[in-house]
Amino acid sequence: MTTGWQEWTAEDAAGWIAAPAPDDDKYSRGVLGVVTGSPEFPGAAVLGVEAAHRAGVGMVRYIGHRVPARAVLDRRPETVTAPGRVQAWLIGSGIDQNRRSFVLLGDLTHALAAHVPVVVDAGALDLVGTHTAPTVITPHAGELARLLTSREIPASVDEVRSAPGDWAERAAADLRVAVLLKGAVTHVCDPDGGRYTVTAPTHWLATAGSGDVLGGILGALVATHHEQIATDATVLTSLAATASWVHGEAARRASAAVEDGPVTALDVAEAVPPVIGSLLAG
Repeated sequence: MTTGWQEWTAEDAAGWIAAPAPDDDKYSRGVLGVVTGSPEFPGAAVLGVEAAHRAGVGMVRYIGHRVPARAVLDRRPETVTAPGRVQAWLIGSGIDQNRRSFVLLGDLTHALAAHVPVVVDAGALDLVGTHTAPTVITPHAGELARLLTSREIPASVDEVRSAPGDWAERAAADLRVAVLLKGAVTHVCDPDGGRYTVTAPTHWLATAGSGDVLGGILGALVATHHEQIATDATVLTSLAATASWVHGEAARRASAAVEDGPVTALDVAEAVPPVIGSLLAG
């Protein structure tokens, strides 16, 4: 573990899981807007929306192309696909920035201009800095290297992999956002000095779609805590570390259910509710 970084634990995560109160409704629980997926990668939308629902958000509002939208509704019919009230956004997963349509770019730009917290992944990372809302980015090493290089901060994938904590801190300071740098040891930091690591309890997480599930979990937590973020943007860092911990523990439980065997991203998403329940139970 990188010196000076705090390992995020179950006890830390438990402090950021909120059960519904008797007077809560779907809006007070948080509405997550989602602009993810594409005709080429519709599964990214399905996995992120699935994970967000299972992490306990009040409502998921999906905005996107009809192909991933249809796939989302087939899997999660409770998802809303009409524009409306949103308290946080998850954008970019399953999107190729070089193949974005004019309409899709408009949806992404609208989300970034909404002045609510936003989780930015994959095909929307190049848009970071075009808005001022509280933001957390969720790149892997290759994506972070490309993002920094595009901002005239030369970085290779090997350099990021060899010193992930240093590069995550550099990105947070230069881009003025919270950073969740994915890896076997995930590094989460912000421009104000918060620095956490989350060590994956199983390497079966190295599977297609796993990052989409993480984005859904994080988006749900951000939407649920939108009021706190409005007064203290550093809350995003704790929520990102919590999402990463929940993600890893869900993968561990899913793998344990099959004798420590391999799991798929959907298996991980389906294992999220008992992890949330165990954190609430203390």
